[in-house]
Amino acid sequence: MIQTENPLGTVEIAEGYFAKLIGDAASSCYGVAQMSAVGPFQGFKSRMRRELPDKGVRVKEEPEGLVIDLHIVVTYGVNIGAITKSIVHKVRYVVEDMTGFAVKRVNVYVDSLKT
Repeated sequence: MIQTENPLGTVEIAEGYFAKLIGDAASSCYGVAQMSAVGPFQGFKSRMRRELPDKGVRVKEEPEGLVIDLHIVVTYGVNIGAITKSIVHKVRYVVEDMTGFAVKRVNVYVDSLKT
């Protein structure tokens, strides 16, 4: 659970919601072929199920804001720098707009290219 306190009380949001929200925002950007599996067992789990909502997304809570790690597969022939910049801006905007939580940093890792 990711939580914050305000004058009205405590707001808690499940990490699965964040992962789904962030994964949808990142995968809708131009040039992103798919999200990449992270961790030793996630690749195996993704073969067993159709799609994991948290595939390629890790969210860490820090005092200054959220730190988001994304692992992606990009389409061959596109500008990787432009794609990552677009993803960072879109993910930051979507998270701050939909949840109200501050985003400290978005790290985008390009794991492979897809033709």
